[in-house]
Amino acid sequence: MVTSAHEGMHRIFQERPEILAPVFGVLGVPLSAKATVDAVTTDVTEARPLERRVDTVLRIGPSDGEDFLLAVEAQSGKVAGKEWSWAYYIGYLQAKYGLPVLLLVVCQDRATAKWAAGPFDCGTRGWTALRTYPLVAGPDNLPVITDARTAAKNLPLAVLSALAHARGRDCDARLEAISTALQELLDTDPATAKYFFDFLEVALGKTPAGEKWKAIMSTFVSYFPGRGTVRETAYLEGKVEDRALMILRALEKRGIAVPEDTRERITSCTDLDTLTLWFDRSLTATVAEDLFAEDPQVPGASPEEA
Repeated sequence: MVTSAHEGMHRIFQERPEILAPVFGVLGVPLSAKATVDAVTTDVTEARPLERRVDTVLRIGPSDGEDFLLAVEAQSGKVAGKEWSWAYYIGYLQAKYGLPVLLLVVCQDRATAKWAAGPFDCGTRGWTALRTYPLVAGPDNLPVITDARTAAKNLPLAVLSALAHARGRDCDARLEAISTALQELLDTDPATAKYFFDFLEVALGKTPAGEKWKAIMSTFVSYFPGRGTVRETAYLEGKVEDRALMILRALEKRGIAVPEDTRERITSCTDLDTLTLWFDRSLTATVAEDLFAEDPQVPGASPEEA
């Protein structure tokens, strides 16, 4: 899973290779949808003091032609000298693997995309020794997808498009379309739905688009543990609230009075293990205070809850 917006812009190609055919189609480069895709090491360093690492390198095996390498770079702005690193990547990879190499640069703004398109020349005295032509995917050529049906037909492209257009207008409409498509997918392919829910949360980060996505996600309570995402937080908060209500209901059903301070202590507790312990005790308690008798220290619980 991605850990940043930069990583998301290129990792989606290796984690969801089905995105390649539609993106190549947008760029006007034919590619069979049945092409095989394998990740290649991204280290293109020959001498240790000189570190060079391309974001993502894929070996593409089209069903209708020879294999080639695709180097994918995410670029958030113009960086002086970056074009020469790109030329190096292409030359090095072709020399090492003996395969043709294409470079794809993915951008989130038009100015960067315009610069990244090049071409970049190396030469002097009127003679060009080398010319680099990157393929560029960005706001100008990635489609704006605001229809849920269209998004559902190609989720990877819709997600990449949402990232590329995250700074533009109609962001809400694009994210709503994706969320609707993912809601439908939850019943048939929850793993894929989970991937894209979490992918967008991390990749959009703390941007306005990211805040919108978190607001959308907060309406879901599907539990996908270990990520600390909005959906997981919402799920755990719901579990805590339900457990507290179960304790109060058990006491009331058994005719045990619940003083206001006891009720407040139960409903304000946020530790699920502590609430589980209290619920077990509520089934045999004779008074509400029995819930808290000789409470052990529960990991993660506050002193007031333990």
